[in-house]
Amino acid sequence: MIISRTPFRISLFGGGTDYPVWYNRHGGAVVGATIDKYCYVNIRKLPPFFEYKHRIVWSHIELVNEIGDIRHPAVRAILSDLGVSDGMEVSYNADLPARSGLGSSSSFIVCLLNALYALKGKMISKKNLADEAIRIEQEVMREAVGSQDQIWASYGGLNRIDFHADGSFEVAPLILSRERRHEIRGSLMLFFTGFSRYAFEIAQKTINNMDAHEAHLHSIRRLVDDAIAVLHGRQDPINDLGKLLHQSWMMKRELADGITTPQIDEIYQAGIEAGATGGKILGAGGGGFMLFVVRPEKQAAVRERLKDLIHVNFDFESGGSKIVVFNPDGSDGVTGA
Repeated sequence: MIISRTPFRISLFGGGTDYPVWYNRHGGAVVGATIDKYCYVNIRKLPPFFEYKHRIVWSHIELVNEIGDIRHPAVRAILSDLGVSDGMEVSYNADLPARSGLGSSSSFIVCLLNALYALKGKMISKKNLADEAIRIEQEVMREAVGSQDQIWASYGGLNRIDFHADGSFEVAPLILSRERRHEIRGSLMLFFTGFSRYAFEIAQKTINNMDAHEAHLHSIRRLVDDAIAVLHGRQDPINDLGKLLHQSWMMKRELADGITTPQIDEIYQAGIEAGATGGKILGAGGGGFMLFVVRPEKQAAVRERLKDLIHVNFDFESGGSKIVVFNPDGSDGVTGA
């Protein structure tokens, strides 16, 4: 049995410039962080004693004999691409809901890949793990996704990621004092809007509109440098960081229909009126989690104003995807029946 654990992420600045169709022409950059909320993948080779060969447990329980019959698109694509021939049991759990703007799809793919390589007795590097996950999503599954989520999930941390026109990327941790890191984390509030969405449709609209919104995307990219200057500056960063996040959200919402909705606008406005200095919907948009920058003394008021939403406490994490149980020749005692 192998158990892999992989973090979710919050994207702060630069989202949209991590799509290959953009950075292969212009380059791109993002700033964000992984958080201490995770998905977990438990895998083992399934003994040949059952009427089925593969058992896949997610929001459904699938009992199938052929990989091509697996309904979960990522599991089907990965097992097929890696040429898995043994019977497999794959079980998925997570701390937070899927389709909510935290990069959960990419985290799952990274998590499963890491577990499968461990089952083969191979330790895959963070770089290769991210590259493999990007390839699976963009080339094998042909999903309309960027390249940041797979890197966050693999590497972990509070980082800047630069994307180059040759397709390569660089991950640079943000070097902050313990006090500044604590200050930044203490100013962020995460709320679940109550509705999930499929990001791929919105992301495809964003990709299709890139030429028409080239100026917006260049401005979104410049905000990465501005945000890092604020984080490293000597002044109180909270107000400036919130203002930058507000600017980024105002530009992001123009990139495609569906990124925002009347319900999202209402939540955002309520947060600002209660004392937030800025915020954004996470991920491609359309629903999921909303992040606000709020000074500590204003947070009680924001929680009260948004009391109908789920407020999620979190911290930054720096480990990325990890194998937390490695027992390739044993099992957990579950028969799979």
